[in-house]
Amino acid sequence: MSRLVLFDLDGTLVDSAPGIHASVRAATAALGLPEPTRAQLRAMVGPPLQDGFAVVFGLAGADVDRAVAAYRAHYAAGAMLEAPPYDGIPDLLDALLADGATLAVTTSKPEPFAVRILAHVGLLDRFASVHGATLDGAVRHKEQVVAAALDRHPQGTGAVLVGDRAQDVMGAAAQGLPCVGAGWGPAEDGELEAAGAAVIAATPAEVVDALAEIGTPRRRVTPKMSG
Repeated sequence: MSRLVLFDLDGTLVDSAPGIHASVRAATAALGLPEPTRAQLRAMVGPPLQDGFAVVFGLAGADVDRAVAAYRAHYAAGAMLEAPPYDGIPDLLDALLADGATLAVTTSKPEPFAVRILAHVGLLDRFASVHGATLDGAVRHKEQVVAAALDRHPQGTGAVLVGDRAQDVMGAAAQGLPCVGAGWGPAEDGELEAAGAAVIAATPAEVVDALAEIGTPRRRVTPKMSG
């Protein structure tokens, strides 16, 4: 049996901030909101889109739906492809595969978008499966997509998630998995440590050693399915 290593997408595998920031600006302009601050833009990289507009911009109800629609129109038109892999990511994935690991993506981004980005940047063939949000938002939280990956790969051992935000750490923990914090991503200083990341890797090159430090994870639990 091979070790199962799950990867977040935005801020972990690829630097998707440029396309996300541009699409957030398009959405807020469509709603007549002020220009987003740097902190607001940074906070939008990682969480589910609906949650981001609600928490970061204080939107509710139909305004969240309008913001999501405007964002996705801009994003799908090409902004999503502004997401180059971080330096060292292809080498990391190849090293894990050479060691016999099974790799999967678990992201709060809609699954069709994630697949398109991974194919565009030449990473898709490294992954046995990709698990993302549904366009209707019924599935969007990290624990839900982690659960889907675990169901898809029941023979995987020593499962662990590599992710760059607190949502990744907590979503992994909800399934009884440890998380390697991707310290090269957009997390605030101390965010990953405070959330309970098992190990912080400053660069992709450090992930292999970080994985070696982590033992067998706890038994998974059933995720909370939320809309």
